[in-house]
Amino acid sequence: MLSCRASSSKSVIAGWPFASSKTTIRCYAVSLQPGRVLPGKKYPRVFHDKKLFQYNWYTRILNTTDRSPLIFLHRDDFSANRLKKLRRDIQVASQKFIKKAGEAGEVIEVPTLTVVRSSIFGAALREFPNVSVEEVEKMIDGVAGGYAVLSLPVLDPPLLSAVLRAMDRSVPPRPEKTAEEIAKELAEKNADPAQPGRRMKRQRAVPVPDLKVMGALLEGKVLLPARMQEVSKLPPLDTLRAQIVGLLTAPSAQLAAVLSQASGGQLARTLEGFKKALEDGEALEKAL
Repeated sequence: MLSCRASSSKSVIAGWPFASSKTTIRCYAVSLQPGRVLPGKKYPRVFHDKKLFQYNWYTRILNTTDRSPLIFLHRDDFSANRLKKLRRDIQVASQKFIKKAGEAGEVIEVPTLTVVRSSIFGAALREFPNVSVEEVEKMIDGVAGGYAVLSLPVLDPPLLSAVLRAMDRSVPPRPEKTAEEIAKELAEKNADPAQPGRRMKRQRAVPVPDLKVMGALLEGKVLLPARMQEVSKLPPLDTLRAQIVGLLTAPSAQLAAVLSQASGGQLARTLEGFKKALEDGEALEKAL
């Protein structure tokens, strides 16, 4: 995972700092592999203050994966209001299942969407037990940018399917730019200004948010998006439990049926048939 931070270069004029128009973005790669021990530094790294709070917070989120899935999301160009709308859409999609669980006497919390700091979350994930680093790196695939995690209250396939559909509706995939659009943007960028010698007025581009499901973490196992779609198509948990009970009780039911048939004489007739078949076989061998 990568952690990016924007900074503006500053110049000093007459002792006063002035921010220049040039803004640079520095990206720091955070590997899930153990970091290199620098001279004079201790390992593992010890966090303090705000970073320590974030590390403990992310560790508590990861601890919920022993009973419910944690979905990894890659986000881009999200404003605060756009994140609020995404959270609201996810909560609306889960209300049906929360209400159904409440009628059955169960208490289920709403899904929680958390925007994470990649560097601190990577450290918490790296030190979290029973997690395959290779599988996590395969899920992340070196994609840079912002990350968020979605905590589901329970592993319920219909709930997972509803949440995935709600995110697709709330943040539709970005349309790919055509060759004509790319050529038009390049021409506008390289075109001469309408009034030579005057600086062109900058126009702030309207951000188009993008959201991508990277995978999920459950009981130390990584589920890639394709596997998540397969899980979301399974029946509800009550149906799965009924099917498991049926599979477990099937052998005993079959044995009971055989014994009941044997009590009626079918077993004796079957053995008599085998005896007669053996006697006919012996008579045929003697005749030959």
